[in-house]
Amino acid sequence: MATATKSKSKTKLVPLGDRLVIKPLVQEEVLSSGLVIPDTAKEKPQQGEVLAAGPGRQDDDGKRIAMDVEVGDIVLYAKYSGQEIKIDREEYIVLSEKDVLCKVS
Repeated sequence: MATATKSKSKTKLVPLGDRLVIKPLVQEEVLSSGLVIPDTAKEKPQQGEVLAAGPGRQDDDGKRIAMDVEVGDIVLYAKYSGQEIKIDREEYIVLSEKDVLCKVS
């Protein structure tokens, strides 16, 4: 199990069960063609870096099922999933592992 911390902050996020703490990756503001994307036209991010992962969910017998993702992975997740939180002016998403669509390699 890993935790997400800020170096200047005392706040620590420790996900439980099959939950993940994700830092959304922001969309580029300038396209390769040079067009600037205004804030109103940006879509909600669907890609992020895993900052912390819980120990995994338990099956019916009480055994832990290992997580498929780990800290440092870049993942794509469902568009309107998870709980958005803001701590120390930083935005995070806490979501279940089942909302992760794939890893980006």
